[in-house]
Amino acid sequence: MPLNDTMLRNLKSDGTPAKLADSEGLYLYLSASRGKLWRMDYRFGGKRKTLSFGAYPVVSLKEARRKRDKAKELLANDIDPGAQKKAAKEEAAAAAREQAFTFAVVAEEWFATKQDSYAAANIKKKQWLISLLNERIGEMPITKLTPGDILGAIRPVEAAGHSVTAHKLAETAGQVCRFARTCGYIVYNPADGLKEVLKPIRTKHYATMTDPAAVGHLLRCIDEYQGGVVVGYALKILPYLALRSAELRGGRWSEIDLDKALWIVPAARRENAKDGGGMKMRIAHAVPLPTQAVKLFRELHLFTGTGELCFPGRHSATQCISDMALLNGIRRMGFSKEEMTIHGFRAMFSTILNEKKRDRGCDGDIIDALLAHKEQNAVRDEYNHASYLDKRREMHQLKPLHGTHAHTFLPWRTPYSAEPR
Repeated sequence: MPLNDTMLRNLKSDGTPAKLADSEGLYLYLSASRGKLWRMDYRFGGKRKTLSFGAYPVVSLKEARRKRDKAKELLANDIDPGAQKKAAKEEAAAAAREQAFTFAVVAEEWFATKQDSYAAANIKKKQWLISLLNERIGEMPITKLTPGDILGAIRPVEAAGHSVTAHKLAETAGQVCRFARTCGYIVYNPADGLKEVLKPIRTKHYATMTDPAAVGHLLRCIDEYQGGVVVGYALKILPYLALRSAELRGGRWSEIDLDKALWIVPAARRENAKDGGGMKMRIAHAVPLPTQAVKLFRELHLFTGTGELCFPGRHSATQCISDMALLNGIRRMGFSKEEMTIHGFRAMFSTILNEKKRDRGCDGDIIDALLAHKEQNAVRDEYNHASYLDKRREMHQLKPLHGTHAHTFLPWRTPYSAEPR
């Protein structure tokens, strides 16, 4: 006798496994845990199989019979209903995973693998860029992402006049999508070539000096600087080493071996990450010290050698002087923002040294190593570090002028650019 709703409502299970037949192979299985499960036994490919339709009362008698009829229809067409159900379940699970595997999720995974390579300030910038992208495409499955979707997140920023940020967004999206492709999450990179359709960035160069007479005047003004002692020594040392401002300002005495005339600027420093947090490229940098820089450091040591920092701030021995302190020092000497900036010392060094490659015998790779420009080939990096150090030491060191002059000069200084230092 087929089951009916009244029988099912009054049905009690004592925990003894049993089968209550309905019709056409459908039955209600009473489990040892007192569950009531709809099932149907069938044969396919010469094998006996069981198909489950769910539990009563979540699945009603009417719904169980509808599922049974659908299964029998599949069998009539030589289709295994159990195999089809499994495939449908796997497809639904895959779709759910895809829906949950959004750009924001992949971006977070990518950033977790890369954040140790960024300076603290750059970590915040990259997180900000990712957040801007997430506002528009963060919830989109990365497998469904198109170039138009990413471009749609960047165009409003570009239209607002923030061309540099727009290019940074394209760069960040590309990094995330390349990571996804490498990991097998996507087949192609939808961010590829985005920069080509963005407006070019109008490069704004840091103000610097390259005219020998102007450079000489600047260096003499620094020699005669009347401001704070620490800032004065920082300004005097900076032209010799061509370090970035943060790399110099955050210097620790423990990093410098004055007897060996060598400063190893670490990839990262444990404190003051925002000001003087180590090398920009997160790669330790060996800086040969010319004798003049060694002399200046020994003099500075008399003032700040009892602390950890070479260039401590005026109000705190645990924080280095700020970039603004150096900049204000330049301004106090009468140089405007159109004439000179702190970063301009690196530009000055690079420009003049590159111009004089031929007559000074300077190699472009050595100049890049001296400026700590990142070399992508890690093996070449290690080779260059070893083979270039002596040449870089020679380039850093002041040399006697050729010919009739007895003056000395910085590597990038011409014979008539300044008085002896």
